[in-house]
Amino acid sequence: MFGVARRRVASVGTSSLLGQSGLKFRSGPARVSSILEKEIAISSGGCGNIRNFCHIIPGRWINSKPISDIFHQEASIQTWKRSFSSDSGDNVDVVVPPLAESIEDGTLAKFLKRPGDRVNVDEPIAQIETDKVTIDVTSPESGVILKLLANEGDTVEPGHKIAIISRSADATHVAPSENAPEKPAPKPTPKASEPEKKTPKVETTPKASEPEKPKAPAPSSSPSEPQLPPKDRERRVLMTRLRKRVAIRLKDAQNTYAMLTTFNEVDMTNLMKLRADHKDAFVEKHGVKLGLMSGFIKAAVNALQYQPIVNAVIDGEDIIYRDYIDISIAVGTPKGLVVPVIRNADTMNFADIEKQINTLAKKANAGALSIDEMAGGTFTISNGGVYGSLLSTPIINPPQSAIVGMHSIVTRPMVVGGVVVPRPMMNIALTYDHRIIDGREAVFFLRRIKDCVEDPRRLLLDL
Repeated sequence: MFGVARRRVASVGTSSLLGQSGLKFRSGPARVSSILEKEIAISSGGCGNIRNFCHIIPGRWINSKPISDIFHQEASIQTWKRSFSSDSGDNVDVVVPPLAESIEDGTLAKFLKRPGDRVNVDEPIAQIETDKVTIDVTSPESGVILKLLANEGDTVEPGHKIAIISRSADATHVAPSENAPEKPAPKPTPKASEPEKKTPKVETTPKASEPEKPKAPAPSSSPSEPQLPPKDRERRVLMTRLRKRVAIRLKDAQNTYAMLTTFNEVDMTNLMKLRADHKDAFVEKHGVKLGLMSGFIKAAVNALQYQPIVNAVIDGEDIIYRDYIDISIAVGTPKGLVVPVIRNADTMNFADIEKQINTLAKKANAGALSIDEMAGGTFTISNGGVYGSLLSTPIINPPQSAIVGMHSIVTRPMVVGGVVVPRPMMNIALTYDHRIIDGREAVFFLRRIKDCVEDPRRLLLDL
């Protein structure tokens, strides 16, 4: 680089250099003035990787000096920075993390922290609601929330900045715009009014009173018209993204599938007796309670193996038979309906199923389910009986072909061996896609679940 500058000096006449750029030559080794230094600095192109540079000082020999002392503001030095750091290195930007492959954006549901709050690394700052799950936005550094860059309800994408964290700010130091609401400007005090000038009153002659016209009678409301409540007694609330997604999927299923529902009833005596006899030993060995859902899942797995068409699905003009069984469990949460999936349920025993149900239920109530834990599923079980439902017609969960609904257990009089006895009975319903599943297969499938639940020994003996 210095050689290029020397050749440039040599190619130009001495007189022109002395006249234009002020370069001066002395006896002995060549010394170059500051103009040449400036030309060399500009021609460097701002190479950020150069640590030292041969600095040429007027009237002195060539010395070595750090590049930061040469370039100053005349050439920009490109240095690597973290994508969320500010120029000073003290502030950190909080950005929206990647959501999922099939999700492009989300709604900023709420901020868990406010300006002035201190946060630690990986502490949740905000929650983003997507079509399927709610995702926490965590803090990349420890510090104090300096400013919020987005509002609750905004649609955000991955990489969108939503807040700024200061590493060194105190907990009371916040942005002026976020510290307190702006006080309204004081109203100007009215000046003392001058004494009002009295204006002469103009006497007017009173007009002759006209006879009042008879008022029209108020229209009487017809008894057939409904009396609507006033609008001030209504509230309009924006739907959450999860509720919108559930509404769209259920309506699409209703418009696409030829849904038909068949019913049956199950005597729960033997399954409840099995649970009562072994619940203490089950908890002691496996660390989880024995419930009724695991028995129904095992019965549904047996029925799906017995009627594989129920586990299949239509894809265009083809039927896809799935040789694996992933059971979806419909769980109602305060934020909406979610359907986590128990993978490879055909390879699990009662304890594995109960442990998986317990884990997924806790995550669902805490809003911590991931996309992968709700994706897929070949068959769904919905238990409306936990809410007291006696009978219902469940809607298929696309892209599946059937769903079974469990209901509440009610003691009813039943005829057993010619004798009327009280029995704990449950109604079960199977809604299926009639385009792929015929009524015969649907009835046989539901009857298979009934037989396995009423006699759990069939599951052990594979009957």
